[in-house]
Amino acid sequence: MSDTIFHKIMRREIPADIVYEDDDMIAFRDIAPQAPVHVLFVPKRDFSTLNDVPADSAVVIGKLAVAAAAYAKREGFDEAGYRIVMNCNGDAGQTVFQIHLHLLAGAPLGHFGTPGR
Repeated sequence: MSDTIFHKIMRREIPADIVYEDDDMIAFRDIAPQAPVHVLFVPKRDFSTLNDVPADSAVVIGKLAVAAAAYAKREGFDEAGYRIVMNCNGDAGQTVFQIHLHLLAGAPLGHFGTPGR
């Protein structure tokens, strides 16, 4: 396993507010939330970026999305709405190089902004 902050959380070397875990992934609250609810869903399989996920491993991404939707339903904000986001590489805002899905909710999120801002 690599040595990103997410891997350290998975190994319990640093604390995190873990809200879900199974054999395939871990989910925890973001330490710098961009919305009232900001949870990261991280696979336990090691992929640095979305570009590194081979076609035969696409189920990993599906499991992240399904777990995020189940979390939204369990927490009661599925009907009001939520956003899921995956960033790929620096220009898209990826700062931790272990793929992960952001779940954002808890307030109106508006539309995406203008590119380049």
